[in-house]
Amino acid sequence: MKRLFAISITALLLFSGCGEKFDLSVFESEKTGGNVAGDTVYVKLTPEWSGFSNPTDIIIGKDYFIYVTDTDNNRVVMLNQNGDILSTLTVPKPVKIEQDYQLNLIVIAKFDTVVNNVSRSVDAVYKINMVAGGHNLGSAPVSRILPRPGSGVSASDLRISYTGISVFYNNSFYISRTGPNNTSVVDPDNSILSYQKSPTGRDTLLGRLPAIDPNGTGILSANGISSLVGFDKRNIDFILTLKGDNSFRVQWLTYVVSSLGEQYELKLSPQGGSDLMQINKFTDPSDVTIDRSGNIYVADMAKDSVYRFNQFGGILQKLGGAQNFVTPAGIALYDKILYVVDRANGRIVRFRLSTDT
Repeated sequence: MKRLFAISITALLLFSGCGEKFDLSVFESEKTGGNVAGDTVYVKLTPEWSGFSNPTDIIIGKDYFIYVTDTDNNRVVMLNQNGDILSTLTVPKPVKIEQDYQLNLIVIAKFDTVVNNVSRSVDAVYKINMVAGGHNLGSAPVSRILPRPGSGVSASDLRISYTGISVFYNNSFYISRTGPNNTSVVDPDNSILSYQKSPTGRDTLLGRLPAIDPNGTGILSANGISSLVGFDKRNIDFILTLKGDNSFRVQWLTYVVSSLGEQYELKLSPQGGSDLMQINKFTDPSDVTIDRSGNIYVADMAKDSVYRFNQFGGILQKLGGAQNFVTPAGIALYDKILYVVDRANGRIVRFRLSTDT
């Protein structure tokens, strides 16, 4: 039934956009090992989608609509693929967004509360029920996942930042968080929290992922996580980006079941010659997206660039230049269109991927 619903929505979407040949000098062709499809030309589409204030994230939902966290306008925006705003929802300072396979949106934002008679704004995670709202974002019911309703705001809530969401095929999801207190063996601030559906349909916290080092400067680290992204496959692999004191700031973690047990391991090794795993390859990675061919796109805000790698971590190309976008905070890809959140300029810019040179 969900599949039919998604297909019916897709049939209603119209896609348009004027094509403008892109200056290929700003799209640097690098090593092409494994790029069996050949070099890609990016055609910049006009107009840019403007009217945002400090936007931070973008997704193409499982319903094929586009969602943007418009942070300083305190709203989540729902658009069609023409860039028309369909509806909005007021949310305090939203910064990250994902959608599960039941079409619920999961959003990291703020929660305004009073602690010891002082007004405070703490990081929060919300779930937005799009189905119950008739797929109108403005009327969709909103519930809070974190801080847990009814439990009050703790001292740890005041210091913690939530930074990423990864959803999986079974509607389980991970939430990453960062914070200054990482001496606890049981519950350090730098962690990835695991949630799954209970038999009653509620989101149940299982705990934090084990064997992820809260202070690590190498692999399998949670030191300064800035984003998470899962794969649209029947697995629970994910890619994380890190802004902490870490030599490998983009890591692909794969879940391995063996005679020794079940655990996450690094998919691409630094010793394997992967460009993705080069020491200090990235400075301030903010988001990742993955296409159907397994190519990995990484946005680096400090370098004003988006990198494209093949599924083995070999670098294919780099897209950048201040004339195109500045501080790319979020990226998404659908139907050969790359969407980049141009955070500094308050807009979304789009590029069509083409092999037609």
